[in-house]
Amino acid sequence: MLRHYDSLGLVRPTGRTEGGYREYSSEDIRRIFHIESLRSLGLSLREVKRALDDPGFTPSGLVDDLIHQTRERIARETELLTRLRRIGAAEPADWQDVLQIVALLQALGSESAGKRQRAALSSVEEVPLPVEALVEAALSETDPNVAGALRWALAQSGEHGLALLAEGLGSPVAEVRRRAVQCIAEMPNGAATALLQAALTNSDIVVRRHAALALGARGVADTVPTLIDMVVDETNDVDAADALSALARDPALADQIAARLVDRLVHGTLGSSARRRLTQALAGIPGTTASHALADLSHDEDRAVALTATYILKLRNTQ
Repeated sequence: MLRHYDSLGLVRPTGRTEGGYREYSSEDIRRIFHIESLRSLGLSLREVKRALDDPGFTPSGLVDDLIHQTRERIARETELLTRLRRIGAAEPADWQDVLQIVALLQALGSESAGKRQRAALSSVEEVPLPVEALVEAALSETDPNVAGALRWALAQSGEHGLALLAEGLGSPVAEVRRRAVQCIAEMPNGAATALLQAALTNSDIVVRRHAALALGARGVADTVPTLIDMVVDETNDVDAADALSALARDPALADQIAARLVDRLVHGTLGSSARRRLTQALAGIPGTTASHALADLSHDEDRAVALTATYILKLRNTQ
């Protein structure tokens, strides 16, 4: 190292001993320590020489460059560490498995939607991808077809991705929260249902509505108020009415749902279109409460509501 420094003119020995060994003064040794200190910051030997020998050389610009380079290096190393962790999590049996996992991970990050979709589907059919990679891809995917494939792949993984998806529900980014709840909604296990029930109180109304639609299909009665609000607000109102109809298959819930719909019709200050949607929602609710409500609505002052109720009553009477 000292010979190299000498050849570059960084530090030269003050003299030599009788045996031919380099002899360094205390000033030389101080310069060596200065060289090593600057090298520890990431400076090249050329930059070190300039810093020590050029009185006009200022460190600010170079330090800024070093900060930028260091951040880029850390990002590259972090990406490599993540890739290695994911390969390790997949527990490859041999190097062929490793190569397949690497290929799938690269395909998940491809600019081609087709490649991303094939990677999502292959992650179940071939070597399984780490759930962490699937969740990350699902929470960032913008293509609807690829997003559907990723949600399907996650659903096949059981409960393993739920903890990460739960974190997604708390993301500051609205789109990430929406994608997270959509992924959870397609996972049929009890842990997913519990997460969706917790999501009914989420501060994001879009998350609450997605959770309500999924839970309605699972027979969770707590979703009824949100589903009725969706009918009123014309937000996925057809799906919300279908979910109410599914819940109403339980005789214990049918009259309760009908009563809530009637309450919104009678006591709410709603426009004609909202009242008509509520009337249409009553069509899928069995029981006397719904039938009596429809009979009353067939004489409603709003002609559109009255005609809708009359038509529904005729259908019910012919069944």
